[in-house]
Amino acid sequence: MDLHLKAGRLRLLLFDVDGVLTDGTILLHADGTEAKRFAIRDGTAIVWAQKAGLLTGVLSARSSAATVQRATQLGMSIIYQGVGSKIEAFEEIVRRHAIEPPDIAYMGDDLLDLPVLQRVGLSAAPADAVPDVRARVDWVSASPGGGGAARDLIEMVLRAQGRWDPLLHGYAVEGREP
Repeated sequence: MDLHLKAGRLRLLLFDVDGVLTDGTILLHADGTEAKRFAIRDGTAIVWAQKAGLLTGVLSARSSAATVQRATQLGMSIIYQGVGSKIEAFEEIVRRHAIEPPDIAYMGDDLLDLPVLQRVGLSAAPADAVPDVRARVDWVSASPGGGGAARDLIEMVLRAQGRWDPLLHGYAVEGREP
């Protein structure tokens, strides 16, 4: 199926965290707490996606308070982390939210993302994903993880759904956030 058609039917945008929404670096402090860097452009685009009526969420094998904090700040409605099996968590998301796999996009960057990437309607990866992932997805961003890859995906999806031009018009012509 054509990429534009796949993107046009999406209802849920799901993201891995480390290596997708971040550059994969984890800053571990002496007290055991950690910090992560999230790109503001990715966050802004996630909010745009939600305003356009798309669900957004994270699916991560690691548990992190920073991930919960960022996802909550952005109003993401689906937060799965610390999962032993991403495909089992994905199947739970499908059941819980009554969304068919063809209506879901997932962006992942490493081998443990492959089972989910192979089930979704549109699979995506950041530019710096491992080669075996980049070779198996529908679309690869020109940007790295934590550096705009999620924003690139969201823009592509919003364009395919005819929702990009109204967003752009709101900023460029009307001088307001749509």
